[in-house]
Amino acid sequence: MTIPDWVQDAVFYQIFPDRFANGDTTNDPPNVQPWGAPPTLWEFHGGDLRGVIQKFDYLLDLGITAIYLNPIFQATSVHRYNTTDYYEIDPKLGTFEDFHALIDLAHQNGMRVILDGVFNHCGRGFFAFNDVLENTEHSPYCDWFHIKHLPLDAYGPGKAKNYLAWWSYKSLPKFNTDHAEVRQYLFHVARYWIEQGADGWRLDVPNEIDDDAFWNEFQAVVKTANPEAYLVGEIWDANPRWVSPGHFDGLIHYPLREVLLDFIVDDTIKASTFVDRVEELFKLYPRENVHAHFFPLGSHDTIRLFTACGGDERKVRQAFLFQFCHPGAPVIYYGDEIGMEGQKDPFNRHTFPWDESSWNHALRAYVRKLIALRHHLPQLKSGNLKRLAVDDETRVCAFSRVLDDDSAAVLLNASDSIHQVQLDVSDLGWANGQRILEALGGEEMVVSNGRLEVELEPHGGALLYG
Repeated sequence: MTIPDWVQDAVFYQIFPDRFANGDTTNDPPNVQPWGAPPTLWEFHGGDLRGVIQKFDYLLDLGITAIYLNPIFQATSVHRYNTTDYYEIDPKLGTFEDFHALIDLAHQNGMRVILDGVFNHCGRGFFAFNDVLENTEHSPYCDWFHIKHLPLDAYGPGKAKNYLAWWSYKSLPKFNTDHAEVRQYLFHVARYWIEQGADGWRLDVPNEIDDDAFWNEFQAVVKTANPEAYLVGEIWDANPRWVSPGHFDGLIHYPLREVLLDFIVDDTIKASTFVDRVEELFKLYPRENVHAHFFPLGSHDTIRLFTACGGDERKVRQAFLFQFCHPGAPVIYYGDEIGMEGQKDPFNRHTFPWDESSWNHALRAYVRKLIALRHHLPQLKSGNLKRLAVDDETRVCAFSRVLDDDSAAVLLNASDSIHQVQLDVSDLGWANGQRILEALGGEEMVVSNGRLEVELEPHGGALLYG
């Protein structure tokens, strides 16, 4: 099975459906919270698929080429990781027709849409679990779950004790994926939504299904339905097992996010340690998987980027610069491009502020420029990664991205001081006297004796290409 080429060219935008845009107030649940009200763990704000459709031009203007939707199937929670019906769009998000309208609009504009697949566990309102609750040992679905003894205690206080559940939450019973009927059901769900037009799956906690045979068959089912479908696994550690043949095209690159923030935000590692770790992560996986990794700076499971950077926009820009110059598909968590802030759930899931007066327009313009540069420069998407320079004293480092005759260099200054860098570019194919453009500020510089002199502002960066 091959990794789809479109992934390394993609710029993803992650949308938490209830909080992005409300395009149809008629499907709002009772007691819906006002748009802009402080987020809570359980209350709904009315976002839906029609909202994504209505704001589609915003995504196009930004340069987005792929959407990742958090769960959209029927569930009782605002996050919808407790699925009750895998074949139904949650009515609070819209209809089957709304789903197809979004897919069609995306595809007409060359954009892909991947869905969030929660196949380790379901919600306790799922039909099979309900049947066990009602019929106990007479239920034909007892073997669909890991039941220790009956009757089930699914609604009392405390953790799940007589059945397995994700993190022992009673509301999230774990599937018995060793059972043939469960596998058949989940594989059919995976194939069904690909056949309905979805372009891939982001797999939630796939390591909880610690079964290579399951994922081998899952991949075969999805890729048979659409060889161009993308499979990305939510694996929080660096583990190449999960991209071995028969597994995922790429992983959510949280380890890279962590080492980046350790360097530019927390100041807990040296420049050389940062460069070493970046190179280790690059070499850990086969090249084709590195370029198919899903690289976010924030998500619904982390604090927001602006908050992680302590409100220092210089560090936010540095993070975005590195993200768009590194192999793997960049992923923007909705609102990070305009400077939204927030600690962990629920505060990282605020409604998108469509009143533009609250936006950080300069930051959005910067991100939009980086997206355009990534689309324009093939070396940023497909080029090899190599260290160019590292200096622990100045906390400056540089990487090159080289693809055939196309070269680029990205520099980061993680210190509080301005630094003049004499950058050796002799391995980049840039001739003496050649004019090189610094893409962020528009300055031109000339190669002399195989070097470029680059001035880096405190917590600043540069992107050079010839």
